[in-house]
Amino acid sequence: MHFYRSINCIKAITFDLDDTLYDNSTIVDKAEEEVIKNLQQYEPLQYLTLDLYYQEKKLVLAVNPEIYHDVIDWRVETIKSLLNKTNIPSNEYSKIIDEAIDCFNFWRHKMVVPKSTHILLTKLANKYPLGVITNGNVDINRIGLGDYFKFSLRGGPDGRSKPFPEIFALAAQKLAIPNNYILHVGDNLQTDVNGAINNGFLACWINIFGKDIYHLSDARCLPHIEITQLPELDNLL
Repeated sequence: MHFYRSINCIKAITFDLDDTLYDNSTIVDKAEEEVIKNLQQYEPLQYLTLDLYYQEKKLVLAVNPEIYHDVIDWRVETIKSLLNKTNIPSNEYSKIIDEAIDCFNFWRHKMVVPKSTHILLTKLANKYPLGVITNGNVDINRIGLGDYFKFSLRGGPDGRSKPFPEIFALAAQKLAIPNNYILHVGDNLQTDVNGAINNGFLACWINIFGKDIYHLSDARCLPHIEITQLPELDNLL
């Protein structure tokens, strides 16, 4: 654990999910591959590839940049846009989209949460109120983490995604604790560290690849704390 800034007091902790509480490196890729297979069962989409899907996703974003904040809505609109380019009747869209999203969610929640994460969260939850602030779509209850947290906020339904201020403000409101007493823990320098610092939170960066922060182009400010493994937060107890 390395300290870059002084910390007077921590009264609550919020967490990112993906690549912070578990390894997410292959999960989304696998889920999207399975969605493509699901869509390929329909004859007009039998030649759909991941590359074509990603191209469509970019087109949807170009038309509606704000959709970036809600990954679920973005995925739904991408599939709908693909369907609009086929001869599939529009009255079948809802069924096809629901099947594809169900498929994605099934594989999206296939990660394994390490035992060490459960042990740490059990200890922390006994001392601090804990919350989740995520830009993804993981349901903490589906992966066995729901009991540790007071709430789980998601970009889209709960405001613009990190690093924008609304979602951090809502977390502080739910905790009923001033921003400067809340430690946010995450792996992403832009969304987690910059987002936390710019919104008055304390920031803990989990440096999962062991990189030197002074040589990273996406580093805009220093976190309060840097760790390389989540169990190092045990030192806060």
